[in-house]
Amino acid sequence: MSSRSCPAAAGDATAEELLDRARGLVPPALAAARAATGFGGRWKAIAARLERVPPCLSDLSSHPCFSKNSLCQELLQSVAATLAEAAELGARCREPPKAGKLQMQSDLDALAGKLDLNLRDCALLVKTGVLSDATVPAAQAEATAAQTDVRELLARLQIGHAEAKHRAVDGLLDALRENEESVLSALGRGNVAALVQLLTATAPKVREKAATVLCLLAESGSCEGKLMSEGALPPLIRLAESGSLVGREKAVITLQRLSMSPDIARAIVGHSGVRPLIDICQTGDSISQSAAAGALKNISAVPEVRQALAEEGVVRVMINLLDSGVVPGSKEYAAECLQNLTSCNDNLRRAVVSEGGLRSLLAYIDGPLPQESPVAALRNLVTAISPDSLLSLCVLPRLVHVLREGSVGAQQAAAAAICKVSSSTDMKRVVGEHGCMPLLVRLLEAKSNGAREAAAQAVATLMGYPPNARDVKKDEKSVPNLVQLLDPSPQNTAKKYAISCLLALSASKRCRRLMISHGAIGYLKKLSEKDVAGAKKLLEKLDRGRLRTLFSRK
Repeated sequence: MSSRSCPAAAGDATAEELLDRARGLVPPALAAARAATGFGGRWKAIAARLERVPPCLSDLSSHPCFSKNSLCQELLQSVAATLAEAAELGARCREPPKAGKLQMQSDLDALAGKLDLNLRDCALLVKTGVLSDATVPAAQAEATAAQTDVRELLARLQIGHAEAKHRAVDGLLDALRENEESVLSALGRGNVAALVQLLTATAPKVREKAATVLCLLAESGSCEGKLMSEGALPPLIRLAESGSLVGREKAVITLQRLSMSPDIARAIVGHSGVRPLIDICQTGDSISQSAAAGALKNISAVPEVRQALAEEGVVRVMINLLDSGVVPGSKEYAAECLQNLTSCNDNLRRAVVSEGGLRSLLAYIDGPLPQESPVAALRNLVTAISPDSLLSLCVLPRLVHVLREGSVGAQQAAAAAICKVSSSTDMKRVVGEHGCMPLLVRLLEAKSNGAREAAAQAVATLMGYPPNARDVKKDEKSVPNLVQLLDPSPQNTAKKYAISCLLALSASKRCRRLMISHGAIGYLKKLSEKDVAGAKKLLEKLDRGRLRTLFSRK
């Protein structure tokens, strides 16, 4: 065991010598307890505990590795001190009282607590497997030293007095930073339960360190089940609500990581965890604010809890973060949260619009590289406002900006938004006048199938206005890009929109020639065999056009 994890040397006495001493102290302690006068009920309970000491010592000493582990020596020292105290208190109770009754009651209760701790620690020490780790063969000692040390640290979380546990947490933090895998492989439910209990320790520093360890465990991605089964959520939520700065930060980061699970997200709502997260979004430092926003974003991904989030005021808080978040991550999480909230709930869409969320999203989109979440939230909201409002708020110039400068995901969301707002001929005209057609045609080349599909759907919708169709016809990239979207593979979900666009262009002799030269007929034959709507009609048009060209050459 390393020096950092061992609280103190157990003295010069061997384990066998300490065992003999402890066994020798049991009879006088028992005799003193039975002979004590006054406080009969308390002394009877203490005597019953003392009678359990010899079997526990036998269990401990019968382990083949008993004499090779410092934990045994430390425990035996503690047991001997408790037995000596029992004998001394028993003797005092046979003499005229030198202290008041309340003091003696307090001393007896403390003695009972120490005996309980000794008995529990003795049983746990045998069960933890730490003693077995001491018998590693010499050839394997170096390879397994780290894991042996970790198991001893984990055992110390459950064994001994509070200060010893606190030192074990310090050692465990060091071990996690040096070799996380060795800790995770040795971690058991009892160890996690001990850490969870330390979240409610009296000393703030201990709570902070326990929260830091649990945060590292949660971020490893392999301990969610243990944390949940040992009841970590309620103390984590309390720590997020009223802990120190460091304690709150670690608790919120842990909640953010755990809330990625839909089941745990529901449990956080059930344990009244939303309000503390919202409060931190409004008052926390940059790290805590970002983590709290991330946790709320994760929770908002669960449809059935969205209304509960709204009732706690999450819409206003997310809009405020968009406007004045301390760090960019907070704003991104806020946009994702609004995207989730507005994905399929008209009431929440109206709430976001009425709270001024549309203006905040548009201002956020104005940045140099628009990302998907704010544009997707905007896509969800465009049907909740009138065409006049869309124009007065300059929504279309923002969508054009996204098509030019945004990420592929943002461009896909922008194309979908354009498709949604283009239900009337007048809006199709306005969209075309803003220069969307060539940008959508370029988006047909995107690597993402979803982006290609959204672009093809938007082009097909906008071509219902003849001037837009003429713009597509004039664009030299339109026909080649659309023909590529005739690929019959199941992964290509844009083919039905590509067929619609090409049918609209097939009246042009030049466009038909381009379609044929780029291999449209081969694609269309396969699509016709699969009865894809419009494929046979477009194939017949191209075949007739090809025949007319052949006859005219003759």
